[in-house]
Amino acid sequence: MVLLSLDWDAWSASTEHVFDSPLWGSRDTEADRVDRWRERARKRALRADGWDVLQSDFPLLGDPLALLAYRGVPTTVTWTHADAWTWLGDVDGDGEDVVNVDSHHDLYSLSGDPARVRPGNWAGLALARGRVRNYTCVYPAWHEGVRVAEGFDLDRTREELRAALAPDVLERVTLTRGEPLPDPARVKAVLLVQSPSWTSPAHDDLFTRVARELGARELSPALRRPWTP
Repeated sequence: MVLLSLDWDAWSASTEHVFDSPLWGSRDTEADRVDRWRERARKRALRADGWDVLQSDFPLLGDPLALLAYRGVPTTVTWTHADAWTWLGDVDGDGEDVVNVDSHHDLYSLSGDPARVRPGNWAGLALARGRVRNYTCVYPAWHEGVRVAEGFDLDRTREELRAALAPDVLERVTLTRGEPLPDPARVKAVLLVQSPSWTSPAHDDLFTRVARELGARELSPALRRPWTP
């Protein structure tokens, strides 16, 4: 059995050559979750009247409705991966294997206190502190065509990890791209994460629908970011 983490930014994507994409680097503040997306919309249409103007550069890729295969598996929803620590405790995630479908490995962060659990380092800390036995990051297939994406060059990313992680942590990490979702029969629990600093508000309604149809328990409510001019 495995614990399955699903970050919405594996589906709410960015295309190649989008130079204001959060893939180039984003903080995780209230402004990044809402105001920065409004700025992106206005860049694309000065008189934008909704989030749909973002769709060409920030499309929905893959099949997010495939996540409904996990109906019946205990599911938790949150907007931040920092809540993964709480989720691991709630599902008795001590020494479990974790599969994380994500646009980021979440193994370390170069900013802030490295000992504090944050969206960018929860997985690395969980491995180092024995909360997770083995960890697999599954990058989405679209990373193969977006050179700035973390999962574009897996060898490069592994080398970056080698410089940042202790050897006993690194040996329990697997990076892959475009792999199918785990068989629901093998999944003990699901964490569904919105990551609004990295995911387009145009896709909020679908995220909320998936969470509702999975019967997800809320650690923090999904954001519904209404358009305001």
